[in-house]
Amino acid sequence: MSDRVPLLQVEDVYAGYVKDLDILQGVNFKLYPGELVVVIGPNGAGKSTLAKTVFGLLTPHQGSIRFNGNDIVGLRPNQIVQRGMCYVPQIANVFPSLTVEENLEMGAFIRSGSLKQAKDRIFDLFPRLLERRRQRAGTLSGGERQQLAMGRALMLQPSLLILDEPSAALSPVLVNSVFELIQRINQEGISIILVEQNARKALAMADRGYVLEAGRDRFEGPGLALLNDPKVGELYLGGGRTLGNA
Repeated sequence: MSDRVPLLQVEDVYAGYVKDLDILQGVNFKLYPGELVVVIGPNGAGKSTLAKTVFGLLTPHQGSIRFNGNDIVGLRPNQIVQRGMCYVPQIANVFPSLTVEENLEMGAFIRSGSLKQAKDRIFDLFPRLLERRRQRAGTLSGGERQQLAMGRALMLQPSLLILDEPSAALSPVLVNSVFELIQRINQEGISIILVEQNARKALAMADRGYVLEAGRDRFEGPGLALLNDPKVGELYLGGGRTLGNA
């Protein structure tokens, strides 16, 4: 990877929600074009904080964030979206009073002209949404809402999609479905940062992973290598076990 230029590069970033109380304590992170990179770690490690900081919802007071070679620190989320990055939060990620189709149209708020081709692409990727296109988002199941949230973000054809805990509160069957969709999106050439509590499943499908602990990037490497690393297993399970064999 050393001869490739990162799509996203985070260097020595300190950030948090309260002044002088940083959640991120000098985080470093890279993502190359086309990669699916997973961010895992115990509760409170700073996973979602990192996602929000990259997307401009939080401004770091130290460090740099470069996207497509350009410094994006200080840019607002809408400006970052225009540069080709989209973010799907864990909660409040759809407009419940709008229909599925209206939600998708809201996702393309900076585009002009016909949205038919973009919507057709989303309906091809998520056939369930086509069936529900005139249904209000607030009546969808948890898995359908997650599909809609991802579909809305993809309406702008981003080069980078950040997913924050997409499997949270879903049944095991729906978790498998959502993970399969994430892989399919990535296979279409979209780079993905996946912030995820389900470390085992996430690492099993990741190109690379980062393990955060106490606001620092503690481990980094190929997904399967981290899955079978006793040090990572110790962080989650104790006793020297690995996540792959737990």
